Amino acid sequence: PREQQPIGTALFGVVAIMGPVVGPVIGGWLAENVSWHYAFFLNVPLCVALVILLLVGLPHQKANLGELAKADWLGIIGLALGLGGMTVVLEEGQRVQWFDSSLIQITTALSVVGFICLFAGQRFASRPVIKLSLLLDRQFGSVSVMGVVVGIALYGTSYVIPQFLANVSGYNALQSGLVVMISGIPSLFLMAIVPVLLKRLDIRLAVAMGLLFMGGSALLNARLNSLSVGHDFTDGQLLRGFGQILSFMFLSQAVVQSVPREDAGDASGLFNAMRNMGGSFALAGISIIQDKRLWLHERRIEETLNANSYTVQHYVGANGGLMPAAGQLEQQIMNQAYVMTYNDIFWLMGVGTLAVLPLVFFLRPLPKNAKPAAMH
Repeated sequence: PREQQPIGTALFGVVAIMGPVVGPVIGGWLAENVSWHYAFFLNVPLCVALVILLLVGLPHQKANLGELAKADWLGIIGLALGLGGMTVVLEEGQRVQWFDSSLIQITTALSVVGFICLFAGQRFASRPVIKLSLLLDRQFGSVSVMGVVVGIALYGTSYVIPQFLANVSGYNALQSGLVVMISGIPSLFLMAIVPVLLKRLDIRLAVAMGLLFMGGSALLNARLNSLSVGHDFTDGQLLRGFGQILSFMFLSQAVVQSVPREDAGDASGLFNAMRNMGGSFALAGISIIQDKRLWLHERRIEETLNANSYTVQHYVGANGGLMPAAGQLEQQIMNQAYVMTYNDIFWLMGVGTLAVLPLVFFLRPLPKNAKPAAMH
């Protein structure tokens, strides 16, 4: 009901944000106590339950099979191939050395063909599967770009923090997941007042605050050292949690308010796709940066270690000879290089988030008497 839409909007936003926050905890518990395979098997009972809820909860309508012939099949196939192929390329490319792999070559070709089909559907279909022309709108285009950045920050930090804690601090999967979950705490506190904020807080101010919090939290985490542990992420995670709820909720409102009502479904779908693409960009970019910067930092540290220096000779003598000392020294170099690399990644995410702040000036204030729009 329209009078309950503010509550529904707040609940939807909190649940959407809590997914990547709670996921690492559940996955970590399964990995430590059962098997990491069950992090994937968990989808089976959940999806069965969701199918049942959809069948029971949604009103039944008689199928109109005649509409199938009018569907934009070219666009549907293109959307599946384009986004599916691009996701595989971005998330697996670095691991398999990009175009040295036949997998990446094939999925890239499929992705290109898919996007060609998608754009052809825009031109020739009477009702395209999704209206890409919405991206040309000043407000919606700005919201989409900021959605990509929110996706990068949301999924990127959920990916980097457990890696740091595992590689540097010696945490297991469950312990790392608990640290990631800290960013969900502000969402629980803000959920009760989000409906009020949606009505009273200027959208430009809210989104700017959200991006500032998210960018600031990343820069706060860019000062780690080899002794950093889970509690060193607490301030940054709490700040990120406030930023996520403000930016995500208000950008979702801007999506449906920036387009005609009949285009709200397409706009919502595009925004969610852009946010998820941001997550794929984050995983691909982090993998590339991590490999390149880790190698660079290792070599730079090694260049400072002169084998004939008193410090190195003393270290070798104090650690039981050349072979034992060399192994320990290599481990310390790797540890320091990891710390410097993760600081680089957090710094890039922080600066990248702050770089899109000027886009908030393209947002139009929500109408004072407007009801919070339902999200799709």
